[in-house]
Amino acid sequence: MTMNDTGGRVKPAPAVRAFGAAGLAHLEDEARRDLERLNYPAPNWVPPREGRDGRAALDVLVIGGGMCGQTLAFALQREGVRNIRVVDKAAERSEGPWSSFARMETLRSPKHLTGADLGVPSLTFRAWHEAQNGPAGWADLRKAGRLDWAAYLYWLRGMTRLPVENGVEATHVHPAEGGLLRVDLTGPRGPETVHARKLVLAGGRAGAGASRVLAFPSMPGGSPSRRVFHSADAVDFEAYRGGRIGVLGAGASAFDNAATALESGVAEATMFVRRPHLPQVNKSKWTAFPGFLRGFQALDDERRWRFYTYIFGQQVPPPHESVLRCDRHPGFSIRFGEPWLDVAPDEAGVTVTTARGAHRFEAVLLGTGFDVDLSRRPELAAFTGAIRLWGDRVSPHEAAAHPEAARFPYLGAGFEFNEREPGAAPALRDIHLFNWGATMSHGALAGDIPGLGIGAARCAEAIVRDLFLADADLHYQNLLGLDDAELKPTRYYVEPADRRG
Repeated sequence: MTMNDTGGRVKPAPAVRAFGAAGLAHLEDEARRDLERLNYPAPNWVPPREGRDGRAALDVLVIGGGMCGQTLAFALQREGVRNIRVVDKAAERSEGPWSSFARMETLRSPKHLTGADLGVPSLTFRAWHEAQNGPAGWADLRKAGRLDWAAYLYWLRGMTRLPVENGVEATHVHPAEGGLLRVDLTGPRGPETVHARKLVLAGGRAGAGASRVLAFPSMPGGSPSRRVFHSADAVDFEAYRGGRIGVLGAGASAFDNAATALESGVAEATMFVRRPHLPQVNKSKWTAFPGFLRGFQALDDERRWRFYTYIFGQQVPPPHESVLRCDRHPGFSIRFGEPWLDVAPDEAGVTVTTARGAHRFEAVLLGTGFDVDLSRRPELAAFTGAIRLWGDRVSPHEAAAHPEAARFPYLGAGFEFNEREPGAAPALRDIHLFNWGATMSHGALAGDIPGLGIGAARCAEAIVRDLFLADADLHYQNLLGLDDAELKPTRYYVEPADRRG
């Protein structure tokens, strides 16, 4: 510190800091120190269990290694639950939507939001971005790029030492003896059966159901063909260069797929919308404040139902960035008030029929989103009929008026399933749904970035509580057996046999 001419103190010039690869290496050193200071990962405290086969049981099996699965695993390891596995059926770096079927240029959320970092500043997206691009680069960034976000999550996984086993899919879940779950897996090593005390389903938007594929007279089963795609399918847009595609729907994914097609050389992308205009206000944005995210689950059923049936009923407009991205292309158009009546694929193309006539395309895309429908999750077949749904908690009139909301599972305070009838399937309390299907019960804490940190902490805390309670008597015996001889180095130490009172 030096003095200036007026006697005031002058701060020394800040050290020049490198960015890019060197900046990222510096951040990684900082993050490792932060995690060490937080005693991460915390020592394991959970007593071991064995399955009937004599092999060690997992404390937690997490199905899904994308944003939700890895954040929850991070939260569990911070709490000293170390005996976990995280599996994902996707290939490495393809977990979640970001580097697979999501086709937007940027995330929908503001760049400053945190969550996956669980409150560790050196693990935030901002820290990662600034390390490589500097403060000026962060200031110039409007929203996080989709592929940047995917790269950040992969980096974060490495920093928090969360191994994800790729190409592994859960096929069946069954209750097992001793309060365990038996889970059948299939993967590169072939079929495998594991036992786990807790199971977390973190499969993203489709994790509580599947893609919504509509049935048409010429496609009664709703089965896609090589020319009819859902917006979450892998699509070779280059194959339709110079051609025409039709797009059903006007949500974000419909616009993003239309834009990707046009950018890939498709000559025309025609969007069909049943409404007379696009939805205008994203009501779900209003929910992204701490009071709602933390307090919604504590509301009574009537008010929770009222909040989200209203939000779902208002629909969500596409982001303006996605609309402008399509409007840059002269081959883009929207036909309002024109729902599809039939879709008939053949070897040469697809004929779409509406009330206004027939339209011919080389391929069509269904931007119809995802259904929450647990009956479409084959791994849950042993439990499906026993799971309590929101439709069981409201009147038949309300359930009929809001059939989509009625299909959401009615979850407990720790994201656990509830039984439809007491005693029907007690093992359900050990299956936690940490994906989009939790929205009616908890709000958007398991998928949307604003609530992710709150949701992961809540789910992890519930699992920690349950694991402790299940072994409370054993923990008590361990307490009785503790004798660390604190005073042995002093002259006041007393041998156990001589202690009184």
